Amino acid sequence: MAVFDHLEIAAETLREGVEFVEALLGVPLEAGGEHPLMGTHNALLSLGPEAYLEVIAINPEMVAPAHKRWFALDDFTGAPRLRAWIAATDDLEAALARAPEGAGRAVELTRGDLAWRMAVAQDGRLPFDGVFPALIQWQGAAHPAQRLPDRGVRLTGLTLQHPRAQDLGAALGQAVAPLEREPWLELRSGAAAMTARFETPQGARELA
Repeated sequence: MAVFDHLEIAAETLREGVEFVEALLGVPLEAGGEHPLMGTHNALLSLGPEAYLEVIAINPEMVAPAHKRWFALDDFTGAPRLRAWIAATDDLEAALARAPEGAGRAVELTRGDLAWRMAVAQDGRLPFDGVFPALIQWQGAAHPAQRLPDRGVRLTGLTLQHPRAQDLGAALGQAVAPLEREPWLELRSGAAAMTARFETPQGARELA
């Protein structure tokens, strides 16, 4: 079983990413933390009691890792944009066994009382040109969404577009069922892309 966990918005700098999301959604983000293993840092926004949005960027003050960073951030340039979505599973090894080749290997991570295991692709790139979700398994009861103030923002839709949309749907059904049947998740055929839709205190917003 898998559930939606969070969205990743990548930016060249964390400040740029935060300003972009705050202007788009009309609410403030919260300071996050650092990921020493990946040389990145983040800011967070609640999407409800069990989900959140994360703005992530390379931290220029940290030593660059010897390996590729997650979400292909080493190659990221341009304006802030939706980079990935993350599905949480209660059995990461089983999900990885059913996931497409290149979904990654399980890596142990911690920050304060948060502990999780995440599948990280060797080259930083997720399957299906980044449209397939990253897989995560939280350890213990602590979860970022539980400690974020509720700003009234909710994810209402996520469109996944890929030239092999049918194959993508089959892969989702294998690895992250029953997520592929969620009414808010839409698969389309076309150039690889993702679009997230939100309801905010200022009305509907869209992020690609």
